[in-house]
Amino acid sequence: MEVKEIMSFVEENLRKLYTNREPKGLYEPISYVLSVGGKRIRPTFVLLSNQMFGGDKLEVLRPALGIEVFHNFTLVHDDIMDRADKRRGRETIHVKWNESTAILSGDAMLSEAYELMCSAKPELLPSLLALFSKTVREVYEGQQFDMDFESRTDVSPSEYMSMIRLKTAVLLAGALKVGAILAGASEKDADLIYEYGIGIGLAFQIKDDLLDVYGDTAKFGKNIGGDILCNKKTFLLTTALTTADAESKAELLKWINAENPNPAEKIKAVTGIFTRLGIDKAAEAEMKRQYDYALKSLSEISVDSPEKQTFANIAKDLLYRED
Repeated sequence: MEVKEIMSFVEENLRKLYTNREPKGLYEPISYVLSVGGKRIRPTFVLLSNQMFGGDKLEVLRPALGIEVFHNFTLVHDDIMDRADKRRGRETIHVKWNESTAILSGDAMLSEAYELMCSAKPELLPSLLALFSKTVREVYEGQQFDMDFESRTDVSPSEYMSMIRLKTAVLLAGALKVGAILAGASEKDADLIYEYGIGIGLAFQIKDDLLDVYGDTAKFGKNIGGDILCNKKTFLLTTALTTADAESKAELLKWINAENPNPAEKIKAVTGIFTRLGIDKAAEAEMKRQYDYALKSLSEISVDSPEKQTFANIAKDLLYRED
């Protein structure tokens, strides 16, 4: 199947998971959050990786859906922690229902994710569940580091990279490795497709950091400078704070510590500091380094199939995307 076919296949089956399930108070919020949509890149990665290694889409479907249900579970709980009112333009669960419902429905999604993962062949379950449990734990660790970083101004670029590896990249990489394991790929090939996922996951997040500062609002889909306004630790900010000269660092800290600054002035000033220090170029270089690592890992996989080129194209699209 082509990527678009896989995405449609995932979407069709995902919507069936929570049809007419009781109690409605538990499952309607889950159905609601899954109906909001999204790129479904993680379950697509499971199926595409499985296909590359000669697997059966019907055998891998439920674990792929489990990955997506888990991902959306993290979003439900993130929205509670962030007090977010909207997700993809619609009210978040804790706003539309209440916080207790959001917590309970989120917990049910985590349970469901494990149940879906357990539909795999019994002989594959030990390695599969070990990988999934490790991935789940690492995502939580990444979230905690991200929360810890909010009150710090001394976060280094290497700490930031470790955090986004856990919070973002390991789930992409884990999805790819799940697909490989279920197709019976060799341990080496399964590890290589995992490393490909780590590389593109890190490149994707750095690109997101860049777009938030230098992107085109019309193409990016949200206002530019949001990360600057909330002093979010990004590759750009952590690199600037680490490498800036004394004068530039003092100016940057002034804007970070400013109470109720003019938003447009703060965005313009901080962006100017980033550009003056060459932080945009440093981010582009790190993004390219991760992209090259991903492609190197992909090239070393022993199978020769069309999906390898598809994965190469996906990496390129992530690197040069504008939204």
